[in-house]
Amino acid sequence: MRRREFVSLLGGAAAASSLLRPTAARAQQGERMRRIGVLVPLPAVIWTPFFEELARQGFIEGQNLAVDRRGFDASYDRFSTIVAQLVSANPDAIMCGGDAAIRAAQAATMAIPIVAITDDMVGAGLVRSLAHPGGNTTGISVLAADLDGKRQEVLMDFLPAARHLAALSDAQNNTPAQLQALLDAARSRGVELSIHRVERSEEIVPALDAAKAGGAAALNVLASPLLHGNRRTIIMRTLELRLPAIYQWPDTTKEGGLLGYGPRFPEVFRLLARQLARTLRGANPADLPVEQPTKFELAVNERTAKATGIHFDPTLLARADEVIE
Repeated sequence: MRRREFVSLLGGAAAASSLLRPTAARAQQGERMRRIGVLVPLPAVIWTPFFEELARQGFIEGQNLAVDRRGFDASYDRFSTIVAQLVSANPDAIMCGGDAAIRAAQAATMAIPIVAITDDMVGAGLVRSLAHPGGNTTGISVLAADLDGKRQEVLMDFLPAARHLAALSDAQNNTPAQLQALLDAARSRGVELSIHRVERSEEIVPALDAAKAGGAAALNVLASPLLHGNRRTIIMRTLELRLPAIYQWPDTTKEGGLLGYGPRFPEVFRLLARQLARTLRGANPADLPVEQPTKFELAVNERTAKATGIHFDPTLLARADEVIE
């Protein structure tokens, strides 16, 4: 084969190969660098599914995406300081987790798009409506208020002899109306409910101890970035206290949680990444509908049940989408 023919063949093969590359790999060619800031009370490692989906959407950190990571695992009392720093850097968007982070970002900027995940965007007054958010904020609303109530029902169904339950609540995340709804629902079934509110990580273990000392026979860990970020602490302490608990995410049962009901954590983060990708491509948050998860699963960890001294009725286990034995 002549050299010219060989070089031509190589060029053709390279062109064909480039057509077969994933969208994420091709997207960087000719694109400007996009920049995002982050404000979430969770460590960066938890967000792996989010960044994996962003890459699938064509935005790869270090290639065509720069991420200001100073706001990962941020404490509530530093939100305003960190978001001011993020805004001064003028990113293409700010990604937030939880009501408090969104409010801090909204107070700091009306121009930079905010793409966020939280419990109830409409109920918390963070957007005008799901279909037409208005302003500069959109993202994912995870139906947490309704699901907190559903988890309480699941807890009472799985532990019918329990007449006193406790709820672990993030003081920055759960409204008085949400907590009152839980109290009313428990009372309607003849169950006493005590609510233990925390604002910082170091308050969680004392709150769990107080719940157990107060006579609680089971615990509903309410939806919250703070509480999810401290889930391993909660799992370990509830095991030590032999206090059965239900969690916001079914995935938590794989880490030793007893019960979990809701959407799958990675899938919700993937939804958020797709929202952010649309925003980075120019979509206006005011017109980008807030999305909600549509699939909810019940997971049970029987190993944890045995360690806690619980035996579940087989008919109840049959309701679960996943049982870890």
